[in-house]
Amino acid sequence: MQNIDAINNVGNVRPDPKDNYLTNGFSLSSWLLTKDHKRIAILYLLSVSVFFLLGGIYASLIRLELLTPQSDLLESATYNRVFTQHGIIMVFFFLIPAIPAILGNFLIPLMIGAKDLAFPRINLLSWYIYIVGGALTVWALLQGGVDTGWTFYTPYSTTFSNSYVMAVGLGIFINGFSSILTGLNFIVTIHTMRAPGMTWFRLPLFVWSHYATSLVMILGTPVIAITVLLLALERLARIGIFDPAIGGDPILFQHLFWFYSHPAVYIMILPGMGVISELISNFSRKKIFGYEYIAFSSIAIAVFGFLVWGHHMFVSGQSIYAGMVFSFLSMVVAIPSAVKVFNWTATLYKGQISYDTPMLYGLFFIGLFLIGGLTGLFLGAMGLTVHLTDTYFIVAHFHYVMVGGQVLAYLGGLHFWWSKITGKLYSEFWSKIAAIIIFVGFNLTFFPQFILGYLGMPRRYASYPEELQVLNIFSTAGASILAIGLFIPLIYFIHSIFFGKKAPANPWVLPGLEWRTTSPPPTENFHETPIVFWEAYEFGEESGLDLEDARTKYIAPAA
Repeated sequence: MQNIDAINNVGNVRPDPKDNYLTNGFSLSSWLLTKDHKRIAILYLLSVSVFFLLGGIYASLIRLELLTPQSDLLESATYNRVFTQHGIIMVFFFLIPAIPAILGNFLIPLMIGAKDLAFPRINLLSWYIYIVGGALTVWALLQGGVDTGWTFYTPYSTTFSNSYVMAVGLGIFINGFSSILTGLNFIVTIHTMRAPGMTWFRLPLFVWSHYATSLVMILGTPVIAITVLLLALERLARIGIFDPAIGGDPILFQHLFWFYSHPAVYIMILPGMGVISELISNFSRKKIFGYEYIAFSSIAIAVFGFLVWGHHMFVSGQSIYAGMVFSFLSMVVAIPSAVKVFNWTATLYKGQISYDTPMLYGLFFIGLFLIGGLTGLFLGAMGLTVHLTDTYFIVAHFHYVMVGGQVLAYLGGLHFWWSKITGKLYSEFWSKIAAIIIFVGFNLTFFPQFILGYLGMPRRYASYPEELQVLNIFSTAGASILAIGLFIPLIYFIHSIFFGKKAPANPWVLPGLEWRTTSPPPTENFHETPIVFWEAYEFGEESGLDLEDARTKYIAPAA
């Protein structure tokens, strides 16, 4: 049983309101030239939020256009640009960087007892690279955009498109180096900067998930960079690489693109799974069930993620034998994800569950990710894929995994660690209302799309048969509800910064190292180097108490 001081935070915490990373040396230059991982995380939070808003505007235009069967709001050419730009912004500039760049940047050094990441200057450089790549992409979108689809399939991207393919491709190419540098930084930090006593099997599962994600970032991102570079060479010099009209192979482009882009799905979802492991254990007041299995399942997902890219190409012309292999591997990759879901469920069993806002997002994640994962098995079956490829079934499946999964995990993590990031508490009432609205709005938006896809409605079309309008009306209504739900947190988060109550160092009564320092943390994270003498998720004497009782017994109100 661990020393209760690990929960009380009485050892390392010296509450000094002036000694925190937010106010020390506060000036514009101190932020733009900072090497503090926490400030860099805040810079990422602001910039990623701007891209999320931009991607959401494009999504709103898509749903408004599909409210009626005719293309009466957007012309077909404009609609092509809108859904392409929605996908590019959301995938490359929100979904991939959101959790690693914001929560990972902020929390990994705190969780392992380090003062910063291993390479602080490279960490700042990664943010500047992200900004340069994003700015170039936004400039291209404002000049006229791209109409190829976010996958840049040839020959659309090499021959038929007169849009700004080159500029957007260059923006994505530049942005890829941000992911590579972030992944490298995380791996070196986790290997070399853990506090005394922080063994590999005492690491929080959030750290394990980011370690696995970093491996994918480093190994996979160069492939998409090379692919975009080859695409540029073909457009500029008319070298026959992908375009069959000049001797190229369009199937080669798909192999290269999906060799990165399917592992990129796990760059998006693995960090979210790490967040959910924290939420489920901590709000059940119970040690996570099967810690080692969940940790190694993250590594297994990263490894198997590189072996299943061909299930995106069942109807592309690849051999039937290759399709059978990829179909089998697509079923196998579901196993480590299932391990996580079963272990989360076992952790909940007989736990002292507290239905605070982060836990609501955690439970909603499990439900939505389960639907997304099970429908992925449909797409891994070759016979069903012939019918479902390029229909709205694909759109629904992808959004259940990415939005229902990664975005809900991101919001859950942001609510969970908001007091540590800002030192302020948000409105629990409004945060629960927002979580429920998001859950309802999301399901109303995307569940009808499974039916639309089954009925054969193709994606990427601005018009559709009139008999499908009712389901599209439901989907657009759900998108409106979802937008309201996503807007509410913006209001109460901003309100909490200026008017929220001061947060105690450990408002959730938890044993992790990030809760053993002040809220917000000092510039160097800890006043003294922490020594870890407890196992991961070991709650000790208060494990039998629910959250409110634990708060009453162990935590004094913040001054």
